[in-house]
Amino acid sequence: MKFLLWFGVLSPLAFCAGLDASSANKAEVNWTAIVMFVVFVIATLSITYFSNRISRSTSGFYTGGGNISGLKNGTAIAGDFMSAASFLGIVGLVFSNGFDGLIYAIGFLVGWPIIMFLIAEKFRNLGKFTFADIIAYRLDANPVRIISAISGLCVVIFYLIAQMVGAGLLIQLLFGLSYNTAVFLVGILMICYVTFGGMHATTWVQVIKAVLLLAGCTFMSIMILIMADFDLAKYFDLAIQNHEKGEAIMSPGGFLKDPVSAFSLGMGLMFGSAGLPHILMRFFTVSNAKEARKSVFYATGLIGYFYILTFIIGFGAIAFLLANPEFFDSNGKFLVEKNMEAVVLAKVVGGNVFYAFIAAVAFATILAVVAGLAISGASAISHDLYANVIKKGKVEPSDELKVTRISTISLGILAILLGIAFNGQNVAFMVGLAFSIAASVNFPIILLCIYWRNLTTKGVLYGGAIALISVLLLVFLSPSVWVKVLGFEEAIFPYEHPALFTMPLSFIAIYIFSKLDNSKRAQIDKAAFNAQDFRAQSGVGISAAVEH
Repeated sequence: MKFLLWFGVLSPLAFCAGLDASSANKAEVNWTAIVMFVVFVIATLSITYFSNRISRSTSGFYTGGGNISGLKNGTAIAGDFMSAASFLGIVGLVFSNGFDGLIYAIGFLVGWPIIMFLIAEKFRNLGKFTFADIIAYRLDANPVRIISAISGLCVVIFYLIAQMVGAGLLIQLLFGLSYNTAVFLVGILMICYVTFGGMHATTWVQVIKAVLLLAGCTFMSIMILIMADFDLAKYFDLAIQNHEKGEAIMSPGGFLKDPVSAFSLGMGLMFGSAGLPHILMRFFTVSNAKEARKSVFYATGLIGYFYILTFIIGFGAIAFLLANPEFFDSNGKFLVEKNMEAVVLAKVVGGNVFYAFIAAVAFATILAVVAGLAISGASAISHDLYANVIKKGKVEPSDELKVTRISTISLGILAILLGIAFNGQNVAFMVGLAFSIAASVNFPIILLCIYWRNLTTKGVLYGGAIALISVLLLVFLSPSVWVKVLGFEEAIFPYEHPALFTMPLSFIAIYIFSKLDNSKRAQIDKAAFNAQDFRAQSGVGISAAVEH
């Protein structure tokens, strides 16, 4: 273990020593950024070292001991949710489209009241380690764990690919590392954080990253307002004057061309947030339902504040980057890479040190998110599939934990390989795919399991399978893949976001198969609802049910 930890600490320095300066896509080495990054890595790996003793039990590994406070857990949830895509991507969308670029931020944020009022409290009362525990509590455990684990792993893997490719491109541009080196580095650090530190270390990585990101964005926003003399009229006038779309950047309707696309994207973002397994898993780290509600309250506040800052930064980039001739070549071409506007703006408002800080925080953002994804994926494999399906619950905790660590390492290796394999590919659709699966499969199953007494095992199994296949098929036939990846002239399915079609299909399929199910198992499933509802209201969790 010590060898791996020291390897994780020293690997950035080793890679920096072997930089390949021949690639045209790589920036000059920014040693200030690298030093800040190494400091962050050393600090978080130290936390991983001390978290190891907590993570030696299954409860310690999956939930950090189950006694994390609502404030800390809410901050960690915010850190998990405020990914590089949220920071760099939303600022980039605002930079390109103005007001319309906030559609992702609004969609992400609106999902949190759904989690707070419909899911968080009952989730904490009824679950143990993964969201499949809740479904398995009142339904036939093996089939529903299989469909839940497959759906959860699909979300994790697609989200992980997008993060790894983003990490490679970001570090290639900011630190001067080669793409493959950057992807390998992220994968190794992710393995170290999760394998040795579990949820406790992952929580602290996410908390530190959230605090640093919010502090950096706050400072950048204040400096932008100072440059605009705290005059909002001047601030927006500069943006309108500089942008090629002029006053159109202050109006909605330019980013998504039709209402169907807007509704479908919005549904995927809102309800997908309530079905992301790595976010849902965090509700099991607190001690009771009250702390779970606090977690969502704090997370919603921090995330909402963060999106306000991205709005200020996005328009600040329009106002002050497009007015600076330094960022244009002799032919008038804008030289800043797409989605790198926030990082470049940091240099304009705060100089090289602040630029290095934001670059390091952007990388820390990716590390925190992939760590959360890895622990969620590993728990689906070890807890749901191995311990409860293959071993039927008759497994020693030490054996389950061993499988969890092996799963983490395997996921890390897979993430590295897929990140390298997708180099140069447009993987933006994978984030949308992950949210569409979460909205169309996970969210309907979770919601109906908690609130509908007539839900049956067959309804979950067949309805969930139909929804999962439908999402994958429609995304494959959409412009994102059929045209942009496969090169066909016209897509068979004309919309890039399928949630408007697949989410209702999921509810309908689950309803029909449940209502038509008159088996003996269906009667048991329906009768179990009353016991589940009682435990949800009384605050007795699944672990107490097992003990008694």
